[in-house]
Amino acid sequence: MLNKYFRVIVGFMVLLMVTLSYYVSINWLWFGVFIGVNMIQSAFTKWCLLETILIKLGVKK
Repeated sequence: MLNKYFRVIVGFMVLLMVTLSYYVSINWLWFGVFIGVNMIQSAFTKWCLLETILIKLGVKK
């Protein structure tokens, strides 16, 4: 269940970043860079802030 929520939230954030960078400011692409760097970092360290937040909110693994 955690994996499902994680994918939905990250997908939504990427779509939000694309929409905001198109309509508001190109600087919103830095949000996408943050998302990508965080996903790469979590692949190496096995720790992700979003996962920690979802677990504290009561989402089951």
